Amino acid sequence: MAKAVCGVYEIHPEKVDKARAALPQEGVLKEAALLLKALADPTRMRLLLALRAAGELCVCDLALLAGVSVSAVSHQLKLLRQARLVAFRREGKQVYYRVADGHVERLLEGALEHAEEYT
Repeated sequence: MAKAVCGVYEIHPEKVDKARAALPQEGVLKEAALLLKALADPTRMRLLLALRAAGELCVCDLALLAGVSVSAVSHQLKLLRQARLVAFRREGKQVYYRVADGHVERLLEGALEHAEEYT
């Protein structure tokens, strides 16, 4: 039996059932965790915020903005692509990146608003 922090060990089956019913499928949980993990890095956040502001940028532009090497940006962009947070298009040999969609923009806005409350 688990030791209760509040001094009383009591289960509330109705609340547990309600919470369990509200949980998404395992695949959705894993995708959401991947997405949040990808956001949990200041460099990747910086890249996403730059893309949100500029619309589209190439790797060289992003490297200059983030203050890191082109190869470091490429690595971070790969992680962001895997999490479906950025999309890209090719123009000849040049690749331009952008924020994937409005969901990502709202995630960024929400994260910043929440963080600003505590700074």
